[in-house]
Amino acid sequence: MINLPQLRSRLAGQLAQPAAQLLARRGVKPNAVTGASLLVAIASAAIIAWGYPLWGGLGVLVAGFLDMVDGALARFAQQPSRLGAFLDSTADRLAEAGLLAGILILLLKQGSTQGVLLVYATMVGAVLVSYTRARAEGLGLDCQVGLFTRAERITMLAIGLLINQIVIILWIVALLSYLTLGQRLLHVWQQTRTSHVGD
Repeated sequence: MINLPQLRSRLAGQLAQPAAQLLARRGVKPNAVTGASLLVAIASAAIIAWGYPLWGGLGVLVAGFLDMVDGALARFAQQPSRLGAFLDSTADRLAEAGLLAGILILLLKQGSTQGVLLVYATMVGAVLVSYTRARAEGLGLDCQVGLFTRAERITMLAIGLLINQIVIILWIVALLSYLTLGQRLLHVWQQTRTSHVGD
């Protein structure tokens, strides 16, 4: 059976390794790359909100690539830290929220009620997908499962912006996010069937 988390991690590492090696030789710190990724993501969200989805989508892809590089750089330079992991996760959530806010403003300007509702559904789905994993792992349970995580959400949204079909892509992202939520709930339930864990 394919282990999706391991496959994602391996693929991201291979894509980001050349850039990580170059930055490590130049003495660039992983947290600096995390900050750059967040700045590019927020700038891209602003560009989307201003009505330039193509350029915003390209920026989102650049930010996503930098997000892969920071982790690869930390591993290559042997500088992993709990603070770095915390900052990276926080920056990821801010970047995704910014992206969805930019798309929301764009769709409001276009008068797309359907699109606005889909952004809301996508945002709720994204929060729940992340929360279920965090909560499960806080209880000592494994929750590294799911077909459609943040990386896939960001990639699909960027594609939607690039091809100017963001409403259709939002439908796909929202549906697959809730499918992933269901996968995680089922996975946790299977682990806790024989035990009782209080709130």
